[in-house]
Amino acid sequence: MSDQPLTTAPDPIPWLLEGDPSVRLFTLTGLLGAAPDAPQAQEARRTIMTEGPVPRVLAEQQEDGHFCERDRFYTAKYRGTVWQLVILAELGADGADARVRAACEAVLRDAQDPDSGGFSTERSRKAGGGLHSTVIPCLTGNLVFSLIRLGMLDDPRVRRAVDWITTFQRFDDAEGEAPMGWPYDRLEMCWGRHTCHMGAVKALKALAEIPPERRTPAAHATISAGAEYLLRHHVHRRSHDLSRDSKPGWRRFGFPLMYQTDALEILLVLTRLGREGAVAAGGAPVLGDERLREALDLVASKADAQGRWKLQQTFNDRFIVPIETKGEPSRWITLRALEVLRAAP
Repeated sequence: MSDQPLTTAPDPIPWLLEGDPSVRLFTLTGLLGAAPDAPQAQEARRTIMTEGPVPRVLAEQQEDGHFCERDRFYTAKYRGTVWQLVILAELGADGADARVRAACEAVLRDAQDPDSGGFSTERSRKAGGGLHSTVIPCLTGNLVFSLIRLGMLDDPRVRRAVDWITTFQRFDDAEGEAPMGWPYDRLEMCWGRHTCHMGAVKALKALAEIPPERRTPAAHATISAGAEYLLRHHVHRRSHDLSRDSKPGWRRFGFPLMYQTDALEILLVLTRLGREGAVAAGGAPVLGDERLREALDLVASKADAQGRWKLQQTFNDRFIVPIETKGEPSRWITLRALEVLRAAP
């Protein structure tokens, strides 16, 4: 054994507590165990609404609650209303703020399909609400996640959207016959024989926002099926060929990810569900499953000598407000990586 003393990377926590109030809030509550109503957490939550990206995003909002043109709430990537709602939720904006609530109402009014409760990429100008034929799973998951995080879990419209996920979300692996009928008979990229990985991740991300004691049996069953699906893929691999990545880009970590995903986000969702006692199909605990190991090792390998992780992917040139700098150490990626690695058995 070497006589040289062991060295460890510097503690990144003080760095996370500097600067961005959103990162500070989630560091306090997610890493340091502070209660949501602790004074430091409350102070950070107030500061989110007055400093940093959130007030700059809200400054671009229109009188009707939308951002950009009303009918481009989805297609204006990534400046439309649905994308700003995702960003506001990710950053921990105050859902009780009148401007944030107006954005929630705009999306519920124009994007939610009144027939099914799912969320659509287009507004029905004839009937109102989202167009039934363009409901898609990743958007539904993203908006359910956002609306719940912004405090709207008890809204009946949001509960209908949760029911859409538990009713229609699939975790098929190109085996057996594909389901028939609406919505499975449309959009091959969303509803082909192999489940869209992004749609599966966003569905679980949405259900993870529901406190465990408030999840229905259908929600618990969907979580178990979805967790098993992601574990079967070893998080970021192709289940039918585990030597290949589902998408090469999933090894490059970004924030916020919009409808895309990466290995770190998938691990984060599974980690949060696993801490709450979620089990995969068959009843085995999610945390501790050996199929997470490769992805965990991938995350650990990306830390620099300062114990920080870089932002490797970004849509900054398409956002209303830039969030961090590509290629530079990222508080958001570091926060997520630490949460995942510290929870691993």
